[in-house]
Amino acid sequence: MRTPRSSIEPALALVDFSSVAVGIEAADAMAKRAEIDILKAGTVQPGRYLVLIGGTVAEVQESLAAGREVGGEAVIDHVFLPHVHPEVVDAIGGGRVPDASDALGVVETSTVAAAIHAADAGIKGADVRLVEVRLADGLGGKGIVLYSGRVADVEAAVEIGAGVLVRPGLLVRKVVIPQLHRDMWENVSDATRFSGRVLERL
Repeated sequence: MRTPRSSIEPALALVDFSSVAVGIEAADAMAKRAEIDILKAGTVQPGRYLVLIGGTVAEVQESLAAGREVGGEAVIDHVFLPHVHPEVVDAIGGGRVPDASDALGVVETSTVAAAIHAADAGIKGADVRLVEVRLADGLGGKGIVLYSGRVADVEAAVEIGAGVLVRPGLLVRKVVIPQLHRDMWENVSDATRFSGRVLERL
């Protein structure tokens, strides 16, 4: 692996493993196969293992292939984005849009990889902002993508994001709320996790 950079560019890949043991083994193979710039790996609920990599398109593609080969049937899902949108990278890292308003779009997915794929497709295809991309923990392994913007743009982003999830079962639900109540915007813009809104703030 090269000297790590602070950001993922231009390519991103993520692999979701059902087995922690296999995930660690596969992550090792991924790091050894290609000169990737970013490697982040660890456990998430419910007992799964995620590996996120970034770097040049060719190296990330080669590293991903190694992970899928070693992972075999333990690979629940994966995503490869050769030119990931910068807002997706920021959102994965915990970035949020604090002053979001207007319409809200939600895409809920059964896997983390599907959420990242939907987020990237939606923001590239419509004039929206990513309020949040939440992955796995506190969601039972699922993912959620929140878009904000004008109603028509949010509707387009949700349709585009959901539309790339072609495998049955990846899309849990999609919702567009044309004018979210201001109290709900306060909740959504700050944190979608209940503990972040209530247990730590009362």
